[in-house]
Amino acid sequence: MSSTGLTSLIRSGTRVWLDSVDPQAVAANKAQGVTGATSNPAIIAGLVNSGDFDADIQALVESGQSDNKLDDEALTWAITDKLVGDAQKQFHDVWKKSEGNDGWVSFELDPLLEDLENKASVADRAATYVALGKKWAAGHDNRMIKVPATEAGLAALEELAAAGITLNVTLIFTQRQYEAARDAVWRGRQKYGQLDTFKSVYSIFVSRVDVYTEKTLPDLSDELQGQVGILNAKLIGIDNAAFWADKGLKLDQEMIFASTGTKKPEQPKDYYVDALAGSDIQTNPPETNAALDEIGRQYESTSRELPPQRVVDEMKDKVDMQKLEDTLMSEGTAKFADPHKKLIATLTDKRSKLA
Repeated sequence: MSSTGLTSLIRSGTRVWLDSVDPQAVAANKAQGVTGATSNPAIIAGLVNSGDFDADIQALVESGQSDNKLDDEALTWAITDKLVGDAQKQFHDVWKKSEGNDGWVSFELDPLLEDLENKASVADRAATYVALGKKWAAGHDNRMIKVPATEAGLAALEELAAAGITLNVTLIFTQRQYEAARDAVWRGRQKYGQLDTFKSVYSIFVSRVDVYTEKTLPDLSDELQGQVGILNAKLIGIDNAAFWADKGLKLDQEMIFASTGTKKPEQPKDYYVDALAGSDIQTNPPETNAALDEIGRQYESTSRELPPQRVVDEMKDKVDMQKLEDTLMSEGTAKFADPHKKLIATLTDKRSKLA
């Protein structure tokens, strides 16, 4: 494996998972050392819209014609299941060799459970998360079930973990969400037992935090502005490592540093990647990994390095994390629900065209 920006990042101590389940992208990135993948409704929608999977969609439509059960929403989940399952096959050797510590592919549960139009109670939505998690995890070795750190998602975690389901808790922005997720998963897994095979990850979103603070807190110091997302992720990452250190577990319980793409054209493409190198997992889309190779630099471990204490204190004093969480969670759930609605509409259109 030749030395590239991507391989340098991996050598720094970071595991890289691809934020895509496109088969060609998976194969190309795996060849450079990427060891897992994640998916979400926007990713699946992009793949469906490409037209590259029309034959698969047609086959799924035809498979459901006899019993008339494969409506447009069911077709959406069928193609999601296939694309995620195909990526799992590509990473299964990694999963097996690592004895379950790596080689995972995430499958996100129904984002419409968090849609503003969904008036179901928290308890009812949590119960649906549990039922769907059990359904989509069944029969899979290296599939992680992705659940958002919403009120209903958090309420479902203990029961899901108690059923032995491997979880990726996503849409985490704050320490409060992380602790609630971690503690629920740990309680549930201890009920299930089999701790030698216990694996969990917690996806902290990074760049969206800096977009928020630049918009709402323009008076932050130059040392902190544009760094809140990074500092927040580092502090939670340090806390996560400390929490699990004395548990005697065989597998790593890790943070995923997500939303690592830059949002400002003047920023280097590796702005967040560089700042969080050296530990845990980064989920990067194919274009970010390609940019790392174009930059061609060598990365060193930085994910445990903190700024001066005055900068840490400024964040704690000036950034209202609950307000930040409320705002970004509202935006984040919409960013998954809306693409899922569009995906269903796209498949409705494709079904008629392919008929």
